[in-house]
Amino acid sequence: MAATTTLSKPFSSSSSSSSYQPPADYEYDVFLSFRGDTRKNFTDHLYHGLKDAGIHTFRDDEEIRKGEDLSSEILQAIRGSRISVIVFSKNYASSRWCLDELVEIMECRRMLKQIVIPIFYHVDPSDVRNQRGSYEEAFVEHEKRYLLDKDKVFRWRGALTEAAHLSGWHLPDSRGEAELIRDIIQDILPRLDNKYLFVALYPVGVEARMKDMTSLLCVGATDVRMVEAFLEMLGKLPSNMVWFIYKNNFFLKP
Repeated sequence: MAATTTLSKPFSSSSSSSSYQPPADYEYDVFLSFRGDTRKNFTDHLYHGLKDAGIHTFRDDEEIRKGEDLSSEILQAIRGSRISVIVFSKNYASSRWCLDELVEIMECRRMLKQIVIPIFYHVDPSDVRNQRGSYEEAFVEHEKRYLLDKDKVFRWRGALTEAAHLSGWHLPDSRGEAELIRDIIQDILPRLDNKYLFVALYPVGVEARMKDMTSLLCVGATDVRMVEAFLEMLGKLPSNMVWFIYKNNFFLKP
C-alpha cells in the first residue's frame, strides 16, 4: 500500500455543514463506490469477501441510479457508513453518479471524519489525481454537457484530486486480485472499532457449535486434545463466524 499526502487545502462543496451530523449508530461498516465495469468481477469479489469477513457492506443496485441526483438511499448509506471504499477503474470518471458519490464521500470525510480508502484498479493513481488518460477523456465530455454548471465539474475534479492523494491500494496488471482483496480486508478490519462484526442469522447448527467453541476458549484450552477439538470445530464454521469468535475472545488468555 503506497502512502500519499493529502491536500493541505481540500476543495469545498456547497453542502451545508448542518446536513452532516454524526450518526448515533452506523448503519454500515463500508460503503462501496464503483463503476459498472467492475460490478460483476472485482467489486463483486470484494463485496463478498467483506461480507464473509463479517463486514456489513453497502453495494448499490443498478435500479437505484435514476434521475439527475443521488437518491436518498445512496446519501443515507454514504453518511451512515464508517468507511468508504472507492474503486477507481478506467471508466469511473465517465459516470456522473460515481462522481457525485465521490463528492459526497469526501464531504463526509471532512465533516464526519469518515475513513476513505481508494483502490486504483488497473489505473495509474496519477491519472486519477491529474485527470489524464481515460479520466481526461471523460471530463472533455462533462465540460461539454455542463457548460452552464462549471461548479459541478470543478467539484468533481477537486474530489478526484483529493481522493487520489489518500493512502490506498493499487492493482497493477502483474498482481492477482485475490491477494489484493485479502490485503484490503486485513486493512479494514482493525479500523472497525465495533467489537461485534456484522453476523447474519445463524445457519442451522452453527449457534450450537459456536457455544461449544467459546466455552473452550473461556476455560483456557491448553490441553492438546482440547486444542485439536477447537481447531476441528473452527474448520467447520463459515469465515464470518470465525471472525465473530475472534473479535469476541481476543482478550481471553489460556
